[in-house]
Amino acid sequence: MEQPLVSILIPFKNTFSFLPECLNSILDQTYSNWELIIVDDFSTDESYDLVHNYAQKEEKITLLKNKAPGIINALRLAFEHSKGVLITRMDSDDIMHKDKLKILAQNLISKGKKHVATGLVSYFSAEGISDGYKKYEEWLNRLTRTGNNYSEIYKECVIPSPSWMIYKEDLIACNAFNSNRYPEDYDLTFRFCEHQFKIIPCDKIIHYWRDYGTRASRTDSNYAENSFLELKTHYFLKLHYNNEKELVVWGAGKKGKTLAKLLIASNIPFEWICDNPKKIGKHIYDKLLKPFTYLETTKDFQSIITVANAEEQISIGDYFKAQKKRQMIDYFFFC
Repeated sequence: MEQPLVSILIPFKNTFSFLPECLNSILDQTYSNWELIIVDDFSTDESYDLVHNYAQKEEKITLLKNKAPGIINALRLAFEHSKGVLITRMDSDDIMHKDKLKILAQNLISKGKKHVATGLVSYFSAEGISDGYKKYEEWLNRLTRTGNNYSEIYKECVIPSPSWMIYKEDLIACNAFNSNRYPEDYDLTFRFCEHQFKIIPCDKIIHYWRDYGTRASRTDSNYAENSFLELKTHYFLKLHYNNEKELVVWGAGKKGKTLAKLLIASNIPFEWICDNPKKIGKHIYDKLLKPFTYLETTKDFQSIITVANAEEQISIGDYFKAQKKRQMIDYFFFC
């Protein structure tokens, strides 16, 4: 069977040290029918010259310069020049498993359109991987093995930017890279969910994800926590909010307060509960903090949980299950 053309889209900026490993991992792919559209996002190091040398030797590589700064602009430009039936992303500081394109393409072709192929990721770092990133990797991979990524979509981005493949026409159907919302990969994941594209389970590592101190996800303000909460709130109100039910925010820490301000700014009525006896009975933003037992007085509600502690999240989940409440319908974990 003839291999469909896969377009790989890469924005890059000042990743000179990592680009050779990235590009060589693409050149070494066992799936041969690919093109790389790689866009320089105003690099100030020697990254452009390095990629230019690769492009001169390999006709499958198209090198472009971004017209305006930013990853989203770079992705739009790359997508405009793509010719593939299938589309995937790659980060310029990461490494592909040699079978990445083969695994993603085969899985996607076997299921057809309105599906998203993804795979397991593995973090690596010269300094070692922190417990936080290790837990994030384990969480992502647990979801991906069963294809249940959407079930925890409000916690974190459940389909990382460099680990998906989709039919081009499906990407166009969900507005591709035309949204201006950051984080752009998380926004796109919500749009996959909105269009009910099914995630294909996968139990193979396809991507090696490099962590280092100056990675964009660590330093760019577009990837700050408030951006995540704004995005989550936007899509919750669009996709899952039921204005016929009472909305209850659980948690009055930093994230709970930020969420409360976003809901107030959107004129969304809500009640606010917490477990902290020092806060219960007080007002924050003119909202009275009530004990969680308030939920026993109202049966028809939706609750957003902003409590970060993992053990407390388990207890809260057990509480809702005992009340026969359904996750992603009656209650939503936002962290």
